[in-house]
Amino acid sequence: MEPKWLDWAKQLQSIAQAGLTYSKDVFDLERFELIRNISVDILAHYTDMDRPVIKDLFASETGYATPKVDIRAVVFKDDKILMVREISDGNWALPGGWADIGHTPSEVAVKEVKEEAGYTVKPIRVIAVTDKKCHPHPASAYHVYKIFIQCEIIGGQQAFGIETSEVKFFAENELPSLSTARNTKSQIEMAFKYLKNPDQAVYFD
Repeated sequence: MEPKWLDWAKQLQSIAQAGLTYSKDVFDLERFELIRNISVDILAHYTDMDRPVIKDLFASETGYATPKVDIRAVVFKDDKILMVREISDGNWALPGGWADIGHTPSEVAVKEVKEEAGYTVKPIRVIAVTDKKCHPHPASAYHVYKIFIQCEIIGGQQAFGIETSEVKFFAENELPSLSTARNTKSQIEMAFKYLKNPDQAVYFD
């Protein structure tokens, strides 16, 4: 579970964002901007992120605050799972990224695998919908839902993309150093459970 200070900071940001979007009174707008600044101060105090960076993250969000959506593709070959090495941190993750406007979750999964690993895949089923706060990810300024979609390879060939430096399949007992902002060890282990038990119901938080 995420720390309480992070939950408070994100709730304050959500209140501020809605207030700045819908309020008309100039004094109320000032108060909501103050609330946003408090949420920024909390995150800056408890993380190693610079205050201007956090403020820019929040300032770019407008309208009613809703969770962001991250799509992860789960692809198996010979009982091993497809992973890519992220250039950003040098660690390994399931192919995936933020959901794109105009794309379905399945389309995002297909696109991300092609861009990050070179393979053409077909979506088979959703295996999990998780809330990032319920899993041991690093602290994040955003509230994030993660959708894990199992896919099968139908073409293409292994190739890394502009955000990845390696592509490899791993057995369950040989997992590499994980990019935990993107996926955790327990989530990868969950994916293998679905490989072994294809009739298992979808997991959701």
